Amino acid sequence: MLSLHDFVERHPRLFVLSGAGISTESGIPCYRDREGQRTGRAPIMLKDFLDSDYARRRYWARSMIGWPVVANAQPNAAHHAVRALAARSRVHRLVTQNVDGLHTRAGNPDVIELHGNIGRVRCMACGARHERAAVQRRLEAANPDFVGYTAPAVPDGDALIEDLDFAAFDVPGCTHCGGMLKPDVVFFGESVPRELVHDAASALDAADAMLVIGSSLMVYSGFRFCEWAAKRGKPIAAINIGKTRADSLLALKVEAPCSEALGELIERLDARAAEVR
Repeated sequence: MLSLHDFVERHPRLFVLSGAGISTESGIPCYRDREGQRTGRAPIMLKDFLDSDYARRRYWARSMIGWPVVANAQPNAAHHAVRALAARSRVHRLVTQNVDGLHTRAGNPDVIELHGNIGRVRCMACGARHERAAVQRRLEAANPDFVGYTAPAVPDGDALIEDLDFAAFDVPGCTHCGGMLKPDVVFFGESVPRELVHDAASALDAADAMLVIGSSLMVYSGFRFCEWAAKRGKPIAAINIGKTRADSLLALKVEAPCSEALGELIERLDARAAEVR
């Protein structure tokens, strides 16, 4: 029976795609259940954010309260294991659907962040970039009545709140031009930047195989890489607890926590390397 170690030994140049499941051990909630169904409320749509002043106030109020969960999260053993895999020359390119920045903080260089990074904010008018931490300080200063409010965390620095007076929430504008601020992430209804898709597709072409870590692949922006890999005859392995959209395309599926599966993989690779020496 094919093991993850066997898969990696046969295909040393991996195109690695990670999803929300790799960050759950860092305390960041996952989007979906074991069946791949979304849990909780639907995320904000780009059109609603752009067109509705109330929707923006509601988004930023919830984000201000939920942001500390992401801001204080630390890379877990799975993020460090991916870095260890790269250090052993097994990762051709790392692509993530996550916006938490934890792969980079774990020391993984040159990560393709398909959906952006929640730690950055951009102005929709002038394009200026702002650090999310700086925007947080402005949000809290402008809305002291909302500071200290606690609520269950949901993915991407959001909080599960419905009972506040969002119309009273003050959303600061860009410090350069006063324009509308938006997190530098891809909202639902928004396209992944074409250059990122091109870079990732090129990396997939140059890889031996694809390894999915912690993703149900229910969102097409990630699933399409499995489709492309299958069309190119590149084997696909996945580490994920529960159903994935690509189950029928997989050569190997490991249903275990990401840190456990990757930790065991690193141990076996090192043991094998020691035997060869």
